[in-house]
Amino acid sequence: MSAGARIHRLTLTNFRNYHSATIALTSRLIVLVGPNGAGKTNLLEAISFLAPGRGLRHATLEDVAFSEGDGSWAVSAEVEGALGIVTLGTGIESPNLQNSMTRRARIDREPAQSATAFAAHLRVLWLVPAMDGLFSGPASERRRFLDRLVLAIDAEHAARVTALERALRSRNRLLEQPQPDNHWLDAVEHETAELAAAVAAARAQGVELLTAALAAHNDPMFPSAELSLDGWMESMVRSYPAVEIEDRYRAVLRANRGRDAAAGRTLDGPHVTDLKVTYAAKAIAARHASTGEQKALLIGLVLGHANLIAELTGFAPILLLDEVVAHLDPSRRAALFEALDRLSAQVLLSGADQGAFNEIAPSAQMIGVDGGRLSS
Repeated sequence: MSAGARIHRLTLTNFRNYHSATIALTSRLIVLVGPNGAGKTNLLEAISFLAPGRGLRHATLEDVAFSEGDGSWAVSAEVEGALGIVTLGTGIESPNLQNSMTRRARIDREPAQSATAFAAHLRVLWLVPAMDGLFSGPASERRRFLDRLVLAIDAEHAARVTALERALRSRNRLLEQPQPDNHWLDAVEHETAELAAAVAAARAQGVELLTAALAAHNDPMFPSAELSLDGWMESMVRSYPAVEIEDRYRAVLRANRGRDAAAGRTLDGPHVTDLKVTYAAKAIAARHASTGEQKALLIGLVLGHANLIAELTGFAPILLLDEVVAHLDPSRRAALFEALDRLSAQVLLSGADQGAFNEIAPSAQMIGVDGGRLSS
């Protein structure tokens, strides 16, 4: 059984509906209970900012600031992680200050280059209601989900994805010109291909690792899923060297300049790859499964991913489960609690109905949430 990262103390300043709040987290299982709109998801979102990226809502930095504040916000946590006890902090300064919209990261109050550095201490995974339509929704949502999976394995993945998006935007702008400079296009496409091959390789490796983890930790209550990537670059990763994949993509980009210019965007590459999920037991696409089966598959994916992170790093991640138990039948709810117990991770669950957590209430820390106020 792996050890697990623990948040011992959490402080929010001007974050969403929390003007100022501090809570000691004293248990491995923590349940946030309160009415809808009280701030349960906001607290989970604050913790999700202890990982690289834009949090569980994919919000902009200004969106999470307290509406009656000065635009600044901060999240600070005393964490016992892979390297011992540290204080992690992140946020933005007042918009009145220069460079205010840059997200700051600190470790033991010393500046860190970015929140990517937090990954040395803890990993954070989550499951939220907005993900319920993942299998039947647009491919862009599945790519974002996939990149979050990979990011928990490889903390540098987000930077590569962001750099690829920036390179593609540069290429698109050049193609908008009546007579684009071929020299500049060659240079941009050279960089784009390098980044695209790196992103494709990271995704392919992540899917391979997660597929193996799902098979090893199959729970009948949360059926196993088979994963694959619908993208030609990802399919080449295991058989061809990166240099050849890059060269092929450069040839594709050069050949399709006219088509992409007419479309106003680059039509080929890992930025259009889709994550294919199959309900293994029934051999059907997850999008064709029932609503209950899709929920169970999604929970199984997140649990399998958490197990994978624990195996790869030797430390179980922090797990944020927002309103997950609300629509589970009693048997699946019990199975979820048992699976969480085996994982040994610190888990924060939220819900409006305290009765849904009766089975774990004796061992969990119950926190009441009401209008940005917290009470144990």
